[in-house]
Amino acid sequence: MARSRRRKVFVSYHHEEDQEYKNRFVRMMNDYIVDKSVDTGDIGDKGLPLDEVRRRIRDDYIAEATVTVVLIGRCTWRRKHVDWEISASLIGSAGDRCGLVGIFLPTHADFGAAEYDPRLMPPRLAANCEGNDPFAAVHDWSGSQNEVNRIRQWIDDAFSRRRRQPDPDNSYPLFAGNRRTAC
Repeated sequence: MARSRRRKVFVSYHHEEDQEYKNRFVRMMNDYIVDKSVDTGDIGDKGLPLDEVRRRIRDDYIAEATVTVVLIGRCTWRRKHVDWEISASLIGSAGDRCGLVGIFLPTHADFGAAEYDPRLMPPRLAANCEGNDPFAAVHDWSGSQNEVNRIRQWIDDAFSRRRRQPDPDNSYPLFAGNRRTAC
């Protein structure tokens, strides 16, 4: 059997709360993805203008990715960097945007629920999961090594949707800072 091509994946997540899930995801998918994510401390954004931080995220990390996976923990919807990363993924580089898939973590209130509350998701991701033929999809985290093939399929599906027309919804205003509302 021929080895499948590895996907270049950017993982967007709440670094303070969900780092262990991100690490587990990358280890679990190591044979299938090339991790293009920002790690804690990669961008020293202390004192940098917001536009420069956004540019670095877009140009230095997301530009080569073909799929963005958003790990959705209990407070992910509040994070400015997650919002910026999703926006940059939808814009893409040289007209080649990323596919988009969200994965609810066990820490999220909607994990395992039949329906999800879009107010508890990053707004830009939620907007692209709507309608009969959405640009993005969301799934529940399994974390089981036995589920690798299912997660590969989610990534492949997102990759296939990335050039779909009409363009994804990227109209939500960019977060100027983290939301202060309680999780």
